[in-house]
Amino acid sequence: MSSVVEVGIRKKSFTSLTLTNQRVLVRVDFNVPFDKEGRITDDARLRAHLPTIEYLIKKKAKIILIAHLGRPKGQVNLKYSLKPVVQPLSQLLKTQVSFAEDCIGPKAYEGVAKLKAGEVLLLENLRFHAEEESNNPIFGKEMASLADVFVQDAFGAVHRAHASTTQIPAHLPTACGFLLEKELNYLGKLKSSPVRPYLALLGGAKVSDKIGVVEAFVDQVDVLFIGGAMAYTFLKAEGFDVGDSRLEPDLVDFCKEVVEKAKSKNVRIVLPSDHLVVKDIENPAESMITPGVAIESGWKGVDVGPKTIDVLKPLILSAKTIFWNGPAGIFEMAPYAHGTMEMAKTVAQAAKLGATAVVGGGDSVAAVNKAGVANQMTYISTGGGASMEFLEGKDLPGVKVLPEA
Repeated sequence: MSSVVEVGIRKKSFTSLTLTNQRVLVRVDFNVPFDKEGRITDDARLRAHLPTIEYLIKKKAKIILIAHLGRPKGQVNLKYSLKPVVQPLSQLLKTQVSFAEDCIGPKAYEGVAKLKAGEVLLLENLRFHAEEESNNPIFGKEMASLADVFVQDAFGAVHRAHASTTQIPAHLPTACGFLLEKELNYLGKLKSSPVRPYLALLGGAKVSDKIGVVEAFVDQVDVLFIGGAMAYTFLKAEGFDVGDSRLEPDLVDFCKEVVEKAKSKNVRIVLPSDHLVVKDIENPAESMITPGVAIESGWKGVDVGPKTIDVLKPLILSAKTIFWNGPAGIFEMAPYAHGTMEMAKTVAQAAKLGATAVVGGGDSVAAVNKAGVANQMTYISTGGGASMEFLEGKDLPGVKVLPEA
């Protein structure tokens, strides 16, 4: 691993800091999903931080992990406790992780005081304190007082100006961990030096959620596919009937402008050429594939059709760089998952052929896992919102405060 991050901006890596016998505070992203029995259903985010934590163990640091889970709204709510993370993390690290029932105050100090070199302590959910999300400087200073060094490794949190991302670095020697380094390098290359042709696959429910990134991609990519419910607003802008499909009427003019801008820049925008449609989402039995682009009144689109997949496959397989964020349909329901699954398998095939295939965003990550091709992707980003904002060109507050190398 290199000692600096190189993405146009050069940020210091934690490998350049004195770590042995130091109390090292590490911001991680343990915002993992649980089932009704309180078991983690996807431990990818835990695994993503293992290289950083294992390096610190090897260096005999005293490791203090801080993270958030869910949205407890600034109050103690044991439904969002990080305690259930302790055993799965201990098993992954092959060392027992201890737990403190607060992230500041006597319980946190007591847990840190007991730490020996090479041991790991996880503190309770940062968001049990409203001061975390309000970016309170005093709260940040109190967390910093637990440690000698701060390592930012939570890419999924750096787009938020919270106390644990922007306040702590004011008080401690600070650098980025291996995960944050990897995220910035992969996404940085997409922005600065993608191998062409560069294809972006965007899906999901709303154009309004992705206005900035749609605009940015028109300046960056060679081909832009827009699927999911987003596509219906674009199709409406192109003059097609979309039936009862999800639509954002106030964004039709924006979509027209995007299409015109793309034409002027010789960027190809690809929209679905057919659809799987239903009258009632809860009744998949009554469905049909449209003969063309238009959707009749009374029907709503829930997935792309076979003609669209036939158009997409050669585009994906001929691309040298692929970024995918957002499914092609309501893939969580098996009858509506075919388009998204075919996209996932084809992107994986392109990666096997040598394309750089980067997946960003929770739904897309879930889709590649469901398709069984996650391990074939070049890189899977741990932060959907952060990756979108980074590619959009926004400053990420938690990265901006990191010292340059």
